[in-house]
Amino acid sequence: MKTKKYFILIYLTLLIIYSCNNKQNTDNNKKYVKDNESLERINETLVNRDAEVIKNFINRNRWDMSVTEAGLYYMIYKKGNGPKVEEGKTVIINYEISLMDGTVCYKSDSSHPKSFVVGKGNVESGLEQGILLMRKGDKAKFILPPHLAYGLLGDENKIPPRSVIVYDVEVLDICN
Repeated sequence: MKTKKYFILIYLTLLIIYSCNNKQNTDNNKKYVKDNESLERINETLVNRDAEVIKNFINRNRWDMSVTEAGLYYMIYKKGNGPKVEEGKTVIINYEISLMDGTVCYKSDSSHPKSFVVGKGNVESGLEQGILLMRKGDKAKFILPPHLAYGLLGDENKIPPRSVIVYDVEVLDICN
């Protein structure tokens, strides 16, 4: 009989503790969902604001650009006749990265072009998306909003936080 009372007492204590803890988890989940919804609204506002700034920039420069679903703006202004860039291939490019105010941040020179394997994630996601639209010999301009470039922090060197960047790119070669 005594063992049965202890068992019931332990069972009720665990039930109470679990119930209290479960309420706390529910409160935490509600807070998490609310915070997550707020962050989504803020992100949507920033993406829309960036898109407006980019569209105004494109109109001022009178560029005829297309936009991908991800928000990459691009214009191939010189068509090459080489093979199309594919994931897994190494591309060799000349490039210039500038801010929308014209400040040049980085630039390759003819003796030191940049090379990277497409699809490995070693460059900005917007650059990879744009390169996949090109062929050997193409020249293009890409406008990368912050979420496709250096994001909230910039590159902690020449590209400031939350910067829209403009790439001028030429595909020099595609290697296996």
